[in-house]
Amino acid sequence: MKYPVNEVFETIQGEGTHTGVPAIFVRLQGCPVGCAWCDTKQTWELLEDNRVAPELVIQVDGTIGRWAELSVQQLVSAFEDKGFTAKLVVITGGEPCLYDLSELTQYLHDHGYQTQIETSGTFDVLCHSDTWVTVSPKVNMKGGYAVLAQALNRANEIKHPIATQKHIDELDTLLEDIDLTGKTVCLQPISQKPRATELAMKTCIERNWRLSVQTHKYLNID
Repeated sequence: MKYPVNEVFETIQGEGTHTGVPAIFVRLQGCPVGCAWCDTKQTWELLEDNRVAPELVIQVDGTIGRWAELSVQQLVSAFEDKGFTAKLVVITGGEPCLYDLSELTQYLHDHGYQTQIETSGTFDVLCHSDTWVTVSPKVNMKGGYAVLAQALNRANEIKHPIATQKHIDELDTLLEDIDLTGKTVCLQPISQKPRATELAMKTCIERNWRLSVQTHKYLNID
């Protein structure tokens, strides 16, 4: 199976449970969810005119929306050719769960990597049983997709961006019928706003949840 890849790069994971861990990011092209604040809108459309050779999406600027079709074997070969040393592979997007990620995650685990998926929760999550799944639920977005119970139940981590109490209330509604045993729930203040940070901290303390800070933005790294 081949996947439409927008960019591949090595950096430090900046948010969530794996904050601070060296990681290889594989950003897939395509997303119909339509989040207004999305900072990777170039990944939304899979336009044939933007299709390029595989080498043009490896450790290069992905902001112009080009993409290449790569097999799992080509991806791992690219990691090795670039001398990447990180062992955590973060599969993101776009919306990575538009695609069946079972083959990709299985191959990576077979070759000594750990995997993490970052998803909106609006599509079924299909992946290796040991993949760490981070669901950042996107509620009432322009695309009209509902957050799926399958994705929330599969999640190891539920990471919710918040600015106001309304966002916490929306999360509470989503989680009403979800067994949170063994799951990590993170609140992530939107855009480093002080009031959002204060609210997130207060709620995390009250509920014994985790605060997720977008470390990469404070450090000005990719």
